[in-house]
Amino acid sequence: MTTQQKKSSQRQGFKTGESIVYPAHGVGQIVAIEEQEVAGHKLELFVIDFEKDKMRLKVPVAKASTIGMRKLSETDYVDRALKVVTGKARIKRTMWSRRAQEYDAKINSGDLISIAEVVRDLFRAENQPEQSYSERQLYEAALDRMAREIAAVNKMSETESIRLIETHLAKAPKRGKANDDGDDKQEEAA
Repeated sequence: MTTQQKKSSQRQGFKTGESIVYPAHGVGQIVAIEEQEVAGHKLELFVIDFEKDKMRLKVPVAKASTIGMRKLSETDYVDRALKVVTGKARIKRTMWSRRAQEYDAKINSGDLISIAEVVRDLFRAENQPEQSYSERQLYEAALDRMAREIAAVNKMSETESIRLIETHLAKAPKRGKANDDGDDKQEEAA
């Protein structure tokens, strides 16, 4: 198996040095475009580094769009995602295992708005009941993905990004038993 660095640094609208979003892993950076020979076939690959996870991923150039790899969101899309976070939580009345699967699918979709919905729905204020371990894990995964993309788009640190998201979460309508009655009507309207 031989590896050769390509001279051209752009493929399918992606270029080396650019930050991208890979649905299953979040924000990464294209560090190279390589050509490798695999089973007798030449294959062009994006080499993507995920600094926080200390991971390197090689994605075939031809599969990048079908996998869902995309450029970072525009600032207006980030603003829409932050607006979603300030909305009222929409928690379906289904079993937790089913909701957990849906939340996980939204996180791994790579779509910032979907991830923002998970952050909004799983956020717990100080005066609310404790989260289960799995709820907390999903919330932190969604918050991390959202924070990394917002940090990359707005050129800020992840800590500042998390603070920004938490500021927007604080603006959300207060949750508790009194507000839960309207959830079903709002779910049908959506």
